[in-house]
Formats: sequence, C-alpha cells, structure tokens
Amino acid sequence: MTKHSRRRTILTLVALLALPLLGCTSGGTSSRTDELVLTSPQPTLTSDNDSVDRAELKVGGTLTTAIDEISPQLNVLHRDSQVSTQTLWSWYNPQVILSTATGESYPNPAYISDRQVSTVDGNTVLTMTFVDAARFNDGTPMDWRTIESTWIANRGDNGYDHRGSTGYDSIASVARGESDKQAVVTFSGSFAWTDALFFNVIHPAVDSADKFNTAYLDDSHAEWGAGPYKIETWDAGSGTVTFAPNENWWGDPPLLDERTFVVMNSVAALNAFKAGDLDLVATGTADRLEQVEAMQGTTSYRAANVSNTMLFVNAARPQFSDLATRQALFMAIDRERVKDEVFEGLDYYESPVGSAVLYPFQQGYDDSLAAAGYTFNVAEANNLLDEAGWTTEADGTRVRDGVRFEGEMPIFDDDPAVESRAYVIRQQLRAIGFDLKVTTHPSTEFSSVLREKNWDLMTLTFSSSDAYGAMWMCQVYCVDGALNFSGAMPEAFQSLIQERVDGEPSKEAQVKAAMDLEPQLMRESWGFLPLYNGPVIKTAKAGLANLDPEPYKGLDMFGIQPVEDVGWME
Repeated sequence: MTKHSRRRTILTLVALLALPLLGCTSGGTSSRTDELVLTSPQPTLTSDNDSVDRAELKVGGTLTTAIDEISPQLNVLHRDSQVSTQTLWSWYNPQVILSTATGESYPNPAYISDRQVSTVDGNTVLTMTFVDAARFNDGTPMDWRTIESTWIANRGDNGYDHRGSTGYDSIASVARGESDKQAVVTFSGSFAWTDALFFNVIHPAVDSADKFNTAYLDDSHAEWGAGPYKIETWDAGSGTVTFAPNENWWGDPPLLDERTFVVMNSVAALNAFKAGDLDLVATGTADRLEQVEAMQGTTSYRAANVSNTMLFVNAARPQFSDLATRQALFMAIDRERVKDEVFEGLDYYESPVGSAVLYPFQQGYDDSLAAAGYTFNVAEANNLLDEAGWTTEADGTRVRDGVRFEGEMPIFDDDPAVESRAYVIRQQLRAIGFDLKVTTHPSTEFSSVLREKNWDLMTLTFSSSDAYGAMWMCQVYCVDGALNFSGAMPEAFQSLIQERVDGEPSKEAQVKAAMDLEPQLMRESWGFLPLYNGPVIKTAKAGLANLDPEPYKGLDMFGIQPVEDVGWME
C-alpha cells in the first residue's frame, strides 16, 4: 500500500503495503531491458507512462486493474483517506487542477476557463473562473461556492477532520467575483504556494463537519461527483468498482467503455495479469519479473518514484517512550541491506535517502538524515540502550523496568519480497536485543490497523501527489500532522516550521529553510527512518496508453492527467 500524500501526501498518504509499486519487464511486444539498468544519480529518471495524444487512440474498450483496498473513508480530503481513495475519487470527481510529470500544476480547461494570481494591498489573490458547463452530477453548478466549501473543510477549524490545513489556513476569504462562476481567494499577506491548492474540491452540500467526517463512510456519494465517468457498480463487499461514461459530462468524451478496479493483493494481481484478467500490474521483484518474462503482447515501463518508504515506530508504546531508545533502534537498521533485498534482480541502485520533504531528484534536496547525525552503527546503538537502562535477559532480549524490548510489525501482503524485507529488519534488530514479531494481514485491513495503531513498528510508503514538499512539511513533523504516525513529534515543531519555513517569502527560500530545519526535527524526534525511494516499474498489455493519470500512481511521477484520455491504440 502506499504514502505520502503530501498532498504530499497530501499525502497525502497512503501507506504501505510493502513494496514500492514496482513492476516490470516484458515479453513479446516490447522489451526495454536496455533501459532498465539504472545507476546513481537518480535525477536521470523520468516519467514513462506511454503518453499518447488522445486523437491517436480508439474509442471503446475496457480497462481493469487491481487496487489495494476500498477504504472505509471515501472522502479524499479526510485524514483517513488512502492512495486507493484518491485513485477511485479521480475517476468520478472533478480533476480541477492537472500537473506535469515534474510537478508544474495548471488548471484543467474542462473545468477552469481562467486562473490568475495577483497582489492586492500586499495580499496574494487567486482568481479562478469555472466554465459555464461545469456542474456536479446532481445539477449543482461548480462556482465560487465550490471553492469556498473546499476552503472551509481544509482551513483547520470547526471540527473538520481534514488531511492538512497548510495553505488553506493562510486564506483570509473566498468570495464571489464578477459572477457566481468566479471565485476570488484572498490570502493574509503574501503566499507562495497557490499552485498547490484546490487539486480536489468538495461539493457545497458537504456543509458541516459532521457531513465531512461521516457522510463518505462506506458511501461514495456519486451524486456529489462530476466528470467524464460515473459510477456503474460499487461493491465494497466483493471488492469491485466499475465506472462508465457519464452522460452529464460536457468535455472531451471518455475513450473507455468501462473502467474497473478489483481489490487484490500483489500475488493475486500478478496471477490475474498472467491469466489475462488484468491489463496492468506491478512486477518489481526478481521473482515477479521472471514470471512475466515469457508473456507475449506486453510492454514494460519504468519511472522515477515519487514515494518514500519509511520505517515508523509507535512512540506511544512504553518501550519507545524515550528519544535515545528510538534513535538506537534506527541505528541498528542497515538500510543498504534492506535495499539489496528489495531491489534484488532489478539492476537498480540509489544513494541513501535522507528526507521526508524532498526527493533526491528535486532541486534543493539535502540528506537531512545524515545531517541529523544518523549512521548505521550497531555497537553505538547498544551503547545507547545500555545508557538508557536496558539490560539483556538470558534469551537475548532486553528489558527495562519490567518492559520487554519487543514489538509487532504488521505486513499487508503475502508477496515473498514483502516478507523478506520484514525478516531482514527482524534479524537486524536482534543484534540490539529487540524481539520483533512479524504478522501478515490482508490488504483490506490496512486502514483499520494503521488508524487504530495496532502496531509497534510499521513500514509505510508515502506517495506524493505534488512536488511541493516544503509546503506540506507540517503533515509529517507537526504533532497533529496527518502523517505523524509515530506520535513522536513535539508540539514545538509546528512553531519552528511556521517561523523558519512558512515565513519565507518565496518557494525557493522555503525549500532551503525546510532543508536547513529538517535535520533538527529528525534529531529531536526519531519517529521514522527513511529507507528508500526505488523506481516504479509496471507491465501493461500492449497498446494501453496514458497510464496512471491519477495522483500518487508513479509512472507519470507528479503528473495528473485527464482520466478521459486513458485508452487503447487502434
């Protein structure tokens, strides 16, 4: 499953099922083995989603792929939403803002006829005008009230359990412009990240915190959606969601006759792809590559991964209550060995990953983890634990004040590579007297296990929906941040971020300030350990074009493209 969500996650998040969504190689139609040998540095990686002009694609055909889960919370703006929530949401809700692979956002002309940013009396003003035809499925026009309702839901007050208020809490007002179709968004002072807001919007009918928090629980609310596709079938029990062309759509007609998602774990998905039942699959381990190698009529794609896989510790547990213990735990993890296990057979290498804010291929990136003083050092880890009062019992497990140095780490897939990664971590932690129990759960339990914090250690993959990591820094490092799963972040972090990062006048200055501050935040919390980014590799049936149009999906990096343009070559 997957992370980030900045919107970063924004992050949104998603957490992980264990592997990066890697996939690859082909047989038959196309073989890209000459392109699959990657070396450091990673900035050479690009988007690889088989981008084709829609005029070259046929009208008709179906597309079926696997999805990790149908999350209980189906409101994509809610903090309990997952990457799977966003994936489904994108196919029946407005895609108001689109993005290039490298992260430059722009308004979708099917929804927005004009978008302007200006400065009035020292305040940044964003003006957005909806096209006349834009309306929700229930007939409600998309207009300035759509932007107002989205702002109210995200600004950080009145009980809305949103994913993050960053940016929205800087807005002073949303008002009607020259007509109902025009929204005038006025910020309090200067605001640098207007491009990062309003990717997802919410229907004005969601007009209270109670509706925002509960209306979408196990209810997709098709009538509040809009776009080229509508819900044809939504069966969470069987794990099937199907979309069909929406007769109320005003833009370019969708190319597919039917778009279907089926809940499957990675092993079942691979088998279904091999049987011809799926059109696209992740195949990013040596074993999975070998299984698809002889298949005919397939094509493989590889791109830079806008995901960050991290090991989290639950700081609410008594064995992890102090900073020194958490630091020692992470110092016992040999990240190179973990990467060797995950990347075996992929002909892939990457330098150590050291930030939860930026990726190594982004301008301004620094290795914050190294700057925080982190090193893999088992001897020093044991010294820290000795000083923290942990003693070793006869069975090799440490104990302090009657609390055993042990814990449970759930995994959510039965893929051998997922299990191997978990057991590598388990073996490494034995060297410092930590007894790790690995438990396997179906992917459908991921949301509940994560939300209810039924774990001591957990590997999460955060997938970013945009390139504006410095803006979403508080999601990871603030005490109430949507991605603060460790619970290790002190309250003081929020004011530090506001003062040192948010207070800078430009994007460039904020990126530098974020990179300067992050080592301190890591050093004073030790709530998570970045492990790797990895590539994204997927294998598709030949002829499928414009893959992964939604946020977080990988092959198009930060790209968000119109879902109506996904289709098949003639």
